[in-house]
Amino acid sequence: MLNIIWLALIVISIVVAAINGRMEVINQAAFEGAKTGVTVCFGLLSILAFWMGLMRIAEKSGLLELLARALSPIISLLFPDVPKGHPAIGYILSNMSANLLGLGNAATPMGLKAMEELQKLNANKQVASPAMCTLLAINTASITIIPTTMIAIRMQYGSVNPVEIVGTTLLSSFGATIVALLIDRWYRYRHSRRHR
Repeated sequence: MLNIIWLALIVISIVVAAINGRMEVINQAAFEGAKTGVTVCFGLLSILAFWMGLMRIAEKSGLLELLARALSPIISLLFPDVPKGHPAIGYILSNMSANLLGLGNAATPMGLKAMEELQKLNANKQVASPAMCTLLAINTASITIIPTTMIAIRMQYGSVNPVEIVGTTLLSSFGATIVALLIDRWYRYRHSRRHR
């Protein structure tokens, strides 16, 4: 669906530019967009490599395991239908840890593996299980302590204080996660009453 929306926006832009005789604007925007995209990617790569390195050090030093143990009671509460010690729990913990550190790109593969493992536990393979919906809600809202990507983009564009967004990001992501979990619980409750 998103591909169709983007395609429609591009086609409409080209048609409107052609009607108004301003095709040079489309060419200029395309090349400027490509140039900006490459510049931002190089800036993000360096910051992402730095944080991935720190994440690796945290993993080797046992800090991630400590974080995972701290999150373990919360995970058991949020995912009661996932057996303790199941591989999905490990992937969920890794995913949440990466999201906490603002490493959404690093969290994605772990989230996908968690979904694969949750699908193995799913009785109805055609419908997402409640645990899968909870993971999606948490992943979408995800509490972020250090918004690494946004800090990198702000640094890339010469922000005077790129880390000033940490407090507001933490507050807004915490609020979004609480709302996502409340909605998830409401749907779980509604779903369980309907299927009794």
